[in-house]
Parts: sequence; structure tokens; C-alpha cells
Amino acid sequence: MEPLNHLESFVQSAEGGSFSAAARRLGLTPAAVSKNVARLEARLGVRLFQRSTRRLTLTEGGERFLAQIGGPLATLQDAVAGLAKDDGQPSGTLKVSMGQAFGREYVLPMMGDFLARYPAILPDWYFDNQQVDLVGEGFDAAIGGGIELSPGMVARELSRIHVVAVASPAYLAGRELPGQPADLAQLDALLRRSSPTGRLRSWTLQHAGGQQATVELPRPRAIFNDPEAIAHAALMGLGVAMLPMPFVERGLCSGELVRLLPEWHFDAGVVWLYYPSKKLLPPKTRAFVDFVLERFRRERFAERMQVA
Repeated sequence: MEPLNHLESFVQSAEGGSFSAAARRLGLTPAAVSKNVARLEARLGVRLFQRSTRRLTLTEGGERFLAQIGGPLATLQDAVAGLAKDDGQPSGTLKVSMGQAFGREYVLPMMGDFLARYPAILPDWYFDNQQVDLVGEGFDAAIGGGIELSPGMVARELSRIHVVAVASPAYLAGRELPGQPADLAQLDALLRRSSPTGRLRSWTLQHAGGQQATVELPRPRAIFNDPEAIAHAALMGLGVAMLPMPFVERGLCSGELVRLLPEWHFDAGVVWLYYPSKKLLPPKTRAFVDFVLERFRRERFAERMQVA
């Protein structure tokens, strides 16, 4: 049997598309990974990659070999990892990316229980609203919405996210509540500017019965590029906001915010927990994935994020 490090170097290079990506995952230098793969090719007598200055591409033989060894190698790695741990617990640094506000509100509160269950894991969590390259940047997992999954990624749905219209009781005092989406145009709008395009985001709503409406908004009261800032402005009584449920759930539950047009909302898509292919999923990542999915199910997160 080939040395385990040669096989690991090959599989990680195939998954990441480069020796550099594999090196980051394995804690080696790109030169060491390249040498391991070259030795494996020499032993097998088969070229596994077509090499270029920018990317590795599997040969036909390389694709067959990857398909044949992926599952058995993962099983062997799990067995070796299990023997290497004194107490049988998943261990190591767990590098995870998640949205700033979402991570602080819904994931960070889980850390105490997670560490109590898995004390040998060291969380290394990044709070960022940008999608990350899991393999290229060495992340074990990430949580986010509006993502495009690259080949080899696995995504688990946490919930669909609904967007709703809200305002504070102080702002609504003395004002007539809107009865239709068009009535929102008569109120002070707190708008969001899209960071990628710089455009102001329009307000589109869907009725529980299926009708859709786009609100033509006059001059806004204020403009922000951050939904968390918009939520704070709404709590301050500055106007009406259209925000995803994770940003307003706490305010709605406490009564600091009031939902307007309760039969109308907008579906903003899915928030995912995603991670590299199951073929080489380390025990620490599996522990994190299972823990988050179980906790979100137990706390009925999906039901709370979908209002209609």
C-alpha cells in the first residue's frame, strides 16, 4: 500500500486544484505535496495530473484513481485519527466562516455547549459577510446565504429566510398603519445600498396568497450598506425597514419592533451550512456540522425565520 501521506497529497490536490491549496489543508509546503504526488505517480507508473502554471487537471487515470480511493482513504484516516486521540474525542483547530451579525446572534451562543461536548476542539471562527473559498483558504466549514457552491462542496440547509417590513412603536405612534405595500411609500424608508453594485435595493413583497408587489419609494430617510445598521436605525425610531428575519427577530419578540403588513413578506433564499466533500471530512468538522444542525432543529430556527 502507498504511504498515507502520498495518497492524502494526491486527493487534496485533486480537490483543491493545486499543490498550494493541498499544502494549506495538510500543513505542508507546496514543494512537499508536489514531491509526494510525483512519488505516487512513479510508484503507480501513471500520470495522475496534467500540470500548468495556474492549475492542476486530473488525467483520465487520475480521475479513476480518485474515485477508487476516496472512500477507503477517508475510512482509513478516520481510523488513524481515532487511534491518535487519547480520549476518542474529535480534536484540532476548527476554522469556520460566518456572517457577522448572524454568527454573533445565532452561532456564537452555541460555543459554550459545543466546547463542553468537544473540549479538544479549538474554534477559530471568522466573522465576515463575504463568501470564502473553503479549500483555498483552509476553512473547515462556513455558514451563509446567497452562495454559489463550487464542485466538491456539500451544503446543508438551515432555513429559508423571509424579509419583512418593520418599524418601532415610537415611530408608528400617531401614524396610520399601512394596509397595502403601496402605503409604505408614505412612510420614512430606511434603505439598503448594495455593496457589490452601489444601487439602492427596491422593496418587493409577496402576499400569502401569491400576489407580488414592488413598492415605488420616494426620497429615503436614510441609506445604509449594512442590514444590522438598518435594524438599529429602525429600533431608534427613524423609519420603516425591510429586513431579513435574523436581524429583527429579537426586536419583534421584545416588542421593540412591530411587523407591518403581516400577510406580506419576501423570500430571500436559503442560509446554508457548507463544507468540503464528505470524502475527507475530519471528525472535528463532522462534530461541528452535526452539532449545529441538531441545535438549529431543536430551537426550531427554520420555523422562526419563515413568517408565512
